[in-house]
Amino acid sequence: MKERLESLDALRGFDLVMLVALEDLVFKLKPAINAAWYSDTILPWFTHKEWGGFSPWDLVMPLFMFMSGVTIPYSMGKYRGNGSLIYKRLARRFVLLWIFGMMVQGNLLSLDPQHIYLFSNTLQAIAVGYLFTALIYLHTRTKAQVAIAVGLLLAFWVAMEFVRVGNFGGGDYSPQGNLAEGIDRMVLGRFRDKAEVVDGAVVFQEWYTYTWILSSLNFVVTVLTGALAGELLRSQLAQKRKQQMLIGAGLTMVALGWMMDGVHPVIKHIWTSSMVLVSSGYCFLLLWAFYTWIDVMGHNRGLTFLKVYGMNSITAYVVSHVISFNSISRSLFHGMEQYLGDWYPALISLSNAAILFAILYIMYRKRIFLRV
Repeated sequence: MKERLESLDALRGFDLVMLVALEDLVFKLKPAINAAWYSDTILPWFTHKEWGGFSPWDLVMPLFMFMSGVTIPYSMGKYRGNGSLIYKRLARRFVLLWIFGMMVQGNLLSLDPQHIYLFSNTLQAIAVGYLFTALIYLHTRTKAQVAIAVGLLLAFWVAMEFVRVGNFGGGDYSPQGNLAEGIDRMVLGRFRDKAEVVDGAVVFQEWYTYTWILSSLNFVVTVLTGALAGELLRSQLAQKRKQQMLIGAGLTMVALGWMMDGVHPVIKHIWTSSMVLVSSGYCFLLLWAFYTWIDVMGHNRGLTFLKVYGMNSITAYVVSHVISFNSISRSLFHGMEQYLGDWYPALISLSNAAILFAILYIMYRKRIFLRV
């Protein structure tokens, strides 16, 4: 049985292309195109919902996390029943992802103690989700994993609905009144993302509404749904049956998530249980589409571009956020600004993406795949 899914590498690459290359370019094109159809039709696909609801761009982070779960049965299946052999590797992965997350979005590289934040990034959400999902996978079977996922979804919903701490919670799903927000403020304090100390008091930025502590319950579920998908694809079932189960699970979760929206809103910022069902459902459907097209139907030509990103996804993400290639791009193309006008920022964005791709392509050709 083939232990590596080309479809997974391609899907991961697709997600990273959106995240590290296309997003910036799309917005840099806005002033040059300067048309209502572009702002009204194209940009919403690359914009997060301000609060409730779900946009295509809201799927980028859940998909990244979901795919980290898909890899678990492939990388850890042989350790099942003897998980002690893998604990050290899991701990190392957790610590490295956490540090990388602080480098990317926790201001660790600013070397300013007043602006270092502890829990603020996708990589740290993956670290939490991956660690607990791996432990669950190593020591339980599929039915128990499904039960744990359902239990965590219900636990988050019950907490949000019925637990009240100070002025937070008790069924309040507003940006400033929900329980997850209150817990982050109380637990993280000064180390909550974007918090400032003013005259000895911690001041939280009201515009920053992403939460992490309570949301970690559902970070685990997002990664766990990916592990369930990976276990399905790794099984001995016929390809047709795998396809049916992927699309069936995806449609069921999307339907359940939107049905819950009326009582437990779909809100990515706080990673609600309904949002997890909706996003994981879409992830199942995307995985079904890529698996059907590539692994079942054999359309594997032209995948190199996506594999270059997908097989070094963590490297692509960290480098794109930590290292700015603007100086190189502007040094190469500074003479074009006078001719391109509003198109010049788009050229710089495209150049930055090309430099990152060149680095990843060299690594791909030399079979250098960095793992954490």
